[in-house]
Amino acid sequence: MARTFKVMAALLGYPDETIQEAAADFKSVLAEEGIIPQPQQALLAPLIDELAHGDLYDLQERYVELFDRSAALSLHLFEHVHGEGSARGQAMVDLQALYAEHGLEITAKELPDYLPLFLEFLSTFALDEARVMLGEPRHVLEALGDRLGKRESIYASVFAALVGLAGDNAAAEIADIQSEDDDPDDLEALDRIWEEQPVTFGPGEQGCSVADDMVARLKVPGGREPPRRRQEGRT
Repeated sequence: MARTFKVMAALLGYPDETIQEAAADFKSVLAEEGIIPQPQQALLAPLIDELAHGDLYDLQERYVELFDRSAALSLHLFEHVHGEGSARGQAMVDLQALYAEHGLEITAKELPDYLPLFLEFLSTFALDEARVMLGEPRHVLEALGDRLGKRESIYASVFAALVGLAGDNAAAEIADIQSEDDDPDDLEALDRIWEEQPVTFGPGEQGCSVADDMVARLKVPGGREPPRRRQEGRT
């Protein structure tokens, strides 16, 4: 189990007192495990410092503006596959069942496809399995990182690190990740574009359910049965 995935989950979580207190240890965890290359760790350092020492209200306001008020930057993975369609609901039910199968109970009010929650789930697996599973939504991670980069957001470094962790394990190609996302300052226009043409994997919903396929592959990452979690609960 790699604590690095827990750190990445916290970096993408809604900033609160718990994350602010824990942030002081993030750099040491990343350095100790060494899963993320040192140059990328250096790029993550400014965000870690801000979470540890910044004004909590300002951090929360920035987070909400980025991830809650812009559909193009949603941290809910299946929203970028199905939008708000009904197929997304079944995919989330299946993903929640997968979490439960491996002893992860969702106590927060977040949906199963919330990226920080998914990263918490990956932290319970051996590194090789976790990297394979992270490769399933890799192209969504790339798209989000690209859009954050256009906004010169400090959060772009997190997605660059996640794409690096996924390595060459991408499961599918993305059809058209850029669309008309050319003006990072026009957030209203970007949201309209996102509603009209969401990011899709491969051929889209017609004829197959990509999110369902993703969940199916997560059940046996790399063709192997994932290890069970210990019954005593999360660590």
